[in-house]
Amino acid sequence: MPLEHEARISELLVGAVDPHVHSGPSIAPRALDHLELARELSEAGFSAVVTKDHDYSGVMCATMIAHHHPDLTTRVFSGIALNNVVGGLNPYGVEHTAAMGGKIVWLPTLAAENHLSWQATSGWSHPASTSRIRAATAVRLWDDDGKMLPELHDILDVCAATGLALASGHVHVSETKKIFAEARKHGVERLIFTHPEDIVGASMEDTREIADMGAMVEHSLAFFLEGSKFRNHTTEQLGEYIELVGPERTILCSDLGQVGTLTPLQGFRRAVSDCLSLGYDDAAVRAMVSGNAAQVIGLDR
Repeated sequence: MPLEHEARISELLVGAVDPHVHSGPSIAPRALDHLELARELSEAGFSAVVTKDHDYSGVMCATMIAHHHPDLTTRVFSGIALNNVVGGLNPYGVEHTAAMGGKIVWLPTLAAENHLSWQATSGWSHPASTSRIRAATAVRLWDDDGKMLPELHDILDVCAATGLALASGHVHVSETKKIFAEARKHGVERLIFTHPEDIVGASMEDTREIADMGAMVEHSLAFFLEGSKFRNHTTEQLGEYIELVGPERTILCSDLGQVGTLTPLQGFRRAVSDCLSLGYDDAAVRAMVSGNAAQVIGLDR
């Protein structure tokens, strides 16, 4: 690759934000921990990163890194995924995450009913699911009459009051539509549709509909990049998703950090190169790798 192209990629990543990265420690094997990630991304000029673990809120780790390593220029944040280990729909855990500077609450991921159904037919299981004595059980979102559980209403209130972004996690797209509509009624301003390209059962029309609700559409680069062990889509398909809602509503996240694949930084560099090859200009690339994520997680607050 020409040096001029590499330099352009480096320049476009100054100020970048990765809002969905799987660094460790974790019950699942990780290639690097939160501090190693912060060091690597600081050298590359990233503005911020949001660490995501399926089993715990990383806000304490983020706070310690900020306190003990003020030299690192990449700000480390985290959030909470509403899976079994944190008690599922736990408004107290969400409120604590917000109070400690968290940025995102993910609806259930590995413990979503939809995820468990998908996993049963996918031929793949997450390492965090296979490393436990007790198998994951579905976190209920609805009562027997199909009404949203009170605890989820409480969580939406916490998001509205604190500015936490609500991400759809691994729930089915049909559930995302209902929850995001209710979230708007509660005053939630920041919505993220998590990887419509995999697991959640979304069509292109579903994706456009959710973007029209005011959500940012977040694509996991792990599914699109050559060299990623999770790749199941092409670069051209990434371009189709971007065109569907426009760069102004698209977030590119790495969703990387696992062993045996690209690092988050490698993923971002390859993604920028791919976006340039698709014809996107510098302004569009910056929106997708930095500005949109910064806005939706509220870096200005």
